Amino acid sequence: MVIGQFCDTFPPSIDGVGRVTQSYCETLMDMGHEAYYIAPQPTEMQAQYRFPVILSASMRVPGELFRMGLPALDLKFRKELRSIPFDIVHAQSPFLAGAEALEIAKKRDIPLVSTFHSKYYDDALAKTHSKVIASGVVQKLVKFYDRCDGVWTVNNSTAEVLHSYGFRGPILVMENGTNVEALKPEADAELMKRVKIRKGVPVLLFVGQHNYKKNLHGILGACALLKNEGRPFQLITAGDGPDFDDIVKEAERLGLKDSVQFLGFVSQRDQLMALYSHSDLLVFPSLYDNAPMVLREAAVMGTPGLVVDGSCSAEGITNDYNGFISPNETPEAIRKTIEHALPLAKDVGEHARLTIPVSWETIMKKVVAEYDRLIDGHSVRL
Repeated sequence: MVIGQFCDTFPPSIDGVGRVTQSYCETLMDMGHEAYYIAPQPTEMQAQYRFPVILSASMRVPGELFRMGLPALDLKFRKELRSIPFDIVHAQSPFLAGAEALEIAKKRDIPLVSTFHSKYYDDALAKTHSKVIASGVVQKLVKFYDRCDGVWTVNNSTAEVLHSYGFRGPILVMENGTNVEALKPEADAELMKRVKIRKGVPVLLFVGQHNYKKNLHGILGACALLKNEGRPFQLITAGDGPDFDDIVKEAERLGLKDSVQFLGFVSQRDQLMALYSHSDLLVFPSLYDNAPMVLREAAVMGTPGLVVDGSCSAEGITNDYNGFISPNETPEAIRKTIEHALPLAKDVGEHARLTIPVSWETIMKKVVAEYDRLIDGHSVRL
């Protein structure tokens, strides 16, 4: 099977959706299929990949880490796309990547699948500060999903979000996976060159884009409360983002300079897994995220996650069993949940390891079966 995986981001400027797309391509290739990662050209290529890549011309987006693709203006890119005999195309992003996938599906009369990953209304509202514009964006997105042969979400909570946008078609829940792997001593040694961990002091960890929509304010506020109470802790963050500098400054204003280490973007997965292994608790009180990969990755290493009650991230978490659920996203609630969680973290982390991770191979078997079903019974919905 030849599959086109379309995404609006590509390494190293990659978000959770890009990481999912990369895992799709890697696992599908391992299973004997041909999976193309199709995305905007990054500033520089930092690695060789186990899957074919087709990149379009792109331009920098002010204030963002990612680049916007210009597929319509890149003749070489379009010629290369025309040469690939796709059996099915999958839009992991609904914007320029989705439009390109839709055009190919229409011209070739092949199925189009799209996965709804993000809270696009929240993104649009944060950028424009206009509910009217944000509503217009999601209405346009719903029209895109209406034209897809298959619409997927990563969990039931995310499906509810898409339905709240006005989508009335069928939705298939296709979860994200993560591969179980052992800690690599050489990766651990490399990590220790850039991080200092005080023995006997609990390690709190945040991994993800450094954007205030992830509730970094709540994390830092909780840590300030812990410090004022004289509670021992050390906070480590991994990731980059548009608010990185402001978040570092906020930590300093709160008197946390000596209690927080900002590692920036950790590009090597094996080093990131080593970081999870050294942490007592992954603190992830985001209301924005849907099915964050970091909760699954941390669980692989026996590190439980802290999430917020009612958030999409909390789906699949049972409080005090395989994770911890804060009653709300405020610093005080997060602080109380951290204090409650730390004595239980080791046992709860073991339950997380046994119950949360699902291998990408297991997920991809379901994906391929659904691809086959759509190809066999395809009729383009126009």
